[in-house]
Amino acid sequence: MSSLVAILAAGRGSRFGGGKLDAPCAGRPLGRWVLDAVAAAGHPPGLIVVGPDAPAFTGDAMADGWAILTNTRPEEGMGGSVALAARHADGLRAQALLLLLADMPLIGAERIATLAAHPPLTRPVATRYPSGKPGVPARFPASMLADLAALDGDRGAASLLRDRPDVRLLDAPADALTDVDDADSLRRAERLLLSPGRR
Repeated sequence: MSSLVAILAAGRGSRFGGGKLDAPCAGRPLGRWVLDAVAAAGHPPGLIVVGPDAPAFTGDAMADGWAILTNTRPEEGMGGSVALAARHADGLRAQALLLLLADMPLIGAERIATLAAHPPLTRPVATRYPSGKPGVPARFPASMLADLAALDGDRGAASLLRDRPDVRLLDAPADALTDVDDADSLRRAERLLLSPGRR
């Protein structure tokens, strides 16, 4: 298989007050937006990493063909979720692992398609943040899966990208990098998703 998509959805959403990924956002559960963007990009379902209390939207995702992996200790940080996804990708002999975050509803199909297919699959491709640093969404080649599988705690996938000279950085509109942490950012994301320019 080529690029395996993994969506990280194990965060506790403590700043939101719980239930973040199932919160209504522009007519869909927040977490559903990224799944639908993957489908619109023409990419097959991959896997979703959840915590012990999986968001309800993942029930429909399983019916659509997504695999669900459970991070039993999400409170320890995102590293454990990334490691689970990397081990799964390695077991499937994926050529690359494309990591997405479930709380970023404005990452559209075009950006996902670009990241997934950007040549060559043997080098990492990441999103350039306004700070200039690389981050997720990002695609990691098979050669980096062992390093990803060794992550734990708060050390996430971006930590493996910062000092690599071979990383290809792709710019993204600032709005596309909107992540939902609280009620205010959810309302902002909803306004952007419903704006005339996105219809």
